[in-house]
Amino acid sequence: MPDDERRKEPLNRKIPIASKSPYITRGTPAFIRVTLALFSAGLATFALLYCVQPILPVLSQDFGISPATSSLSLSIATVMLAVGLLFTGPLSDTLGRKNVMVISLLLAAFCTLVCAFMTSWHGVLLMRALIGLSLSGVAAVAMSYLSEEIHPSFLAFSMGLYISGNSIGGMSGRLVTGVLTDYFPWRVAIGVMGVLALVAALMFWRILPDSRHFRPGSLRPKSLLINTRIHWHDAGLPWLFLQGFLLMGAFVTLFNYIGYRLLAPPYTLNQAIVGLLSVVYLTGSISSPRAGAMTARYGRGAVMAGAVGLMLTGLLLTAFGALWLIFIGMMLFTAGFFAAHAVASGWIGVRARRARGQASSMYLFCYYVGSSLAGTLGGVFWSHYGWQGVALFIGLLLLIALYVSLYLRRNL
Repeated sequence: MPDDERRKEPLNRKIPIASKSPYITRGTPAFIRVTLALFSAGLATFALLYCVQPILPVLSQDFGISPATSSLSLSIATVMLAVGLLFTGPLSDTLGRKNVMVISLLLAAFCTLVCAFMTSWHGVLLMRALIGLSLSGVAAVAMSYLSEEIHPSFLAFSMGLYISGNSIGGMSGRLVTGVLTDYFPWRVAIGVMGVLALVAALMFWRILPDSRHFRPGSLRPKSLLINTRIHWHDAGLPWLFLQGFLLMGAFVTLFNYIGYRLLAPPYTLNQAIVGLLSVVYLTGSISSPRAGAMTARYGRGAVMAGAVGLMLTGLLLTAFGALWLIFIGMMLFTAGFFAAHAVASGWIGVRARRARGQASSMYLFCYYVGSSLAGTLGGVFWSHYGWQGVALFIGLLLLIALYVSLYLRRNL
């Protein structure tokens, strides 16, 4: 080989982007920054989204509305989040991941502070709708960021940590508002949530590393339609979209109406105790990274099926009258949900060959539509059939989810 070619060969080996911008691996300072930043983002997102859930009975009493109508304060946020996902995911494919997430968190915190001062039910619903729309810029984009920046060997674990932030956020939002509302007006509790979310947004802005593997895409309608068609014709993605709908629909329905059950006779618990029951979300912060790690050994389909089975077991325990059995049932149900969601979320990034932000948006669109539709429909079952009717409705959703898990295990 000529000397000139020998001199060029080592240089050519250093040209690939992967050597200049390596993927983030576990144990590095960058991994810690990403984990803390997205943990705080997930915490703030789900705290703002679900902070009204434990105070639905209080809203019913304050505004003189039915349980199903009160649940609209949550459902309208989730449905607007779902609608926003159709735009923010593709938008992040063009403008970049971090910018979209930062602006979304700041807007959501501001709208939450405004919501605390609304005196009419329609004003509350308007602010909740804007909160959901704002949060759509975090929900889909975070998964895309992780899929692009984290080394594939650690993606499932990293996704599990992000989902654990979601679970702690859901717990924190319910816990803070549930307890504070027992001592102060519900507006004070919502205002506190807005301030905390603003702090989390600023921390996220400062510590999240900039994207290193992001490549801008196109926002042309033709490209979006082509990518949509590719995702829906994939052998696994449509089933994962359906799974998101079923899992979230079941989860939100249970927590929407368990508070009504426990505040009523024979339990007659106070609002603070019902809010404290949100500690069951801690089981999700453990199960989600654990499930992500188990997929390497047992496969995604098997782990997902086991997680759905755990949800069914927990649901069955809530049908009994003993309060301690209901609490254990809530713990198992929550652990199973976050484990299944962590597996499905990580699977989306693996299956999507292109436009991952759009694929994540489509999954979460179905996820939050399930929350909105099933969460509100559960109020009809509660009003007519009580908790047994709600449990039967949730059980039907989970049986379908179990079938989907087994189908994915056999065919992918």
